Formats: sequence, C-alpha cells, structure tokens
Amino acid sequence: MKTSPDRAISRVEIVSLGGRPQKILLEGRDASLPILLVLHGGPGSPLPFCVGSRGLFPEITERCVLVCWDQYGCGANNAALPADISIADYAAMASDLIGYLKKEFPQNRLYLFGMSWGSILCLLATNWNAGAVDGAFAFGQVCHRVLQSEDTLSALLESTAPEKIKTQAQKIFVYREFTPENAMKISRWVRKYTEGYVNSSDPQPSIFPLFRSLLKSPDYRLRDVLATAVNGYGKNKSLLRELSKVDLRSELRHVAVPYHILQGATDVVTSTRQLETLARQAQNPRLTCTVVPGAGHLPGEKGMAAIRTKIRAICAGT
Repeated sequence: MKTSPDRAISRVEIVSLGGRPQKILLEGRDASLPILLVLHGGPGSPLPFCVGSRGLFPEITERCVLVCWDQYGCGANNAALPADISIADYAAMASDLIGYLKKEFPQNRLYLFGMSWGSILCLLATNWNAGAVDGAFAFGQVCHRVLQSEDTLSALLESTAPEKIKTQAQKIFVYREFTPENAMKISRWVRKYTEGYVNSSDPQPSIFPLFRSLLKSPDYRLRDVLATAVNGYGKNKSLLRELSKVDLRSELRHVAVPYHILQGATDVVTSTRQLETLARQAQNPRLTCTVVPGAGHLPGEKGMAAIRTKIRAICAGT
C-alpha cells in the first residue's frame, strides 16, 4: 500500500517475511519522515516496541515513522518455532522487511535499532543491506561470548551470591560448560545478584501500565498480550545454542554504514569493556560506542533517555 508523503501513518500491515505472513506496525506523523525499524530483544520479548504499541510513543513518532515487528514466534506473530530455526533465518526476515520498507518508502532515510538479541539482527541486516540502510544503532550490543566473559564471572564472584552458586559458576567457566541449561542458570544469577542486567540506579519502568495499554490496543488480542511473555520461544533450543556461540566481532569491525553502540556501564551480559576496546581498536570511523553511566544491559530511565537522544539525532540527520 503506497502512502502519500503528506499524510500521517498509523496502521498495521501483514507482510511476507521469510515466506511467513507477519504483522508489523507503522506509525508516524508524516510519511516523509525517516523510517526507524526496531528489532526487539529476547529472543521473543517484543516489549515495549511491539505491534500493539500504537499511540504509545508520540515523542518518537513525531520525528520518524516507527516500524515495530513482533518477531516470528511471539506477540501478534506467535507460532510454534521449527526446531532448527536459526539466527540467519531471523536476519533474513529482517532483510525482507527492509526490502518491503524501501519499496514502500523509496525516498526516505532508513535506520535500524536493535536491543540485546535484536542487536544481532540489527548488525547482520545492516551489513547484508548496506546499500539500503542509512545507519543503525543498538543498546546492549551482542558481540561474542554472551554471559561467558571474564567480566561476567568477576561480577558474580564479587556479588552477594551464596558461595555454593559462586562455586558452580566457577566450574562452568573453568570447564567451558556453556550448555543452554547452564546459560539459563548464569542468566538467572547475573539478574539476581549483579547489576549486569539492571543497574540499581536506573529505575525500570513499571510493566503494568504498558500491559493495560496493550489490553486496550486495537491491534492486539488478549492472546497477543499473553504471547509477549509466553510464546513459541519457550520450547526452542536452537537459538540459545547458537546464541551461546555467536561471534560478531568481524561483522562489527567492518560495518559499512554508521553504526553506534549504546552500552550500559555495568552490562556484563555483553561485556561493555570488550565492546569499548573493540570499537576503539577497529579503526573504523563508522563504528562508535558510548557508555551510558548508571545503566545495565536492559535500558531503564537512563537507558531510554539515551535511546531517545540518539533517535532525535539520527532523525535530524546529525
């Protein structure tokens, strides 16, 4: 559906991504604004930028056409996932969406934004479609050794975790036993005992007002709201296995369009120290990294403020 450049956009469409019909939300005050495609985290966690979020981000949709996609298997696109579905499959779906957006809005600048898991898709889709993408940025960029770095272990050993858990963690790291089951254990421990996920000085927004809004959304049914948390990713193991082995250092070093990383200072899910070093040593002026003080892997008020500032900058062309 072509859109006149002098009209506001506020609609949900069904597009074919990876050969599967999927819903996306497009919203902006003017069709001539830059396009911002958000690639959410998880995998399988579409909040807050989801298909049901129409009208919830006026400070963003005033500046750009916001495109929200509930990745296949969650939210409005909930489904049982194939046992062998891969990161490349999702990056290909993101590439299909980029192709659709460039066809729909051929004159608009196009930017990608990824969070956590979504930063993998953001980076791959940016590099695969460098001629179509004007720039990209990520919060909590996945690089390599997710939850497996020396910084992860150090944070656990320096935390208030019981000695029994510290001993288990040391064993996992010494013997490199990073199975999907152990990865979930480390994730729980980091979340509970460290500031790797959430920094205590960075208040997290309450989820209840968002859920109330989603329940009233014209684009979500009750089952879609529930599928933002309990969905097709619950039984999947292939993505977690692949995520534990992912190595995107070369992809980051060789980005061909401006790519900016926003990284919480206490993030040890994806080591901030390692990302700072990589960005500095890459000698690629297109790759930059900014550390957000007082933030962890998941953006709270400080993280969201940094994200909004970056959106304002790219939409203004700076």
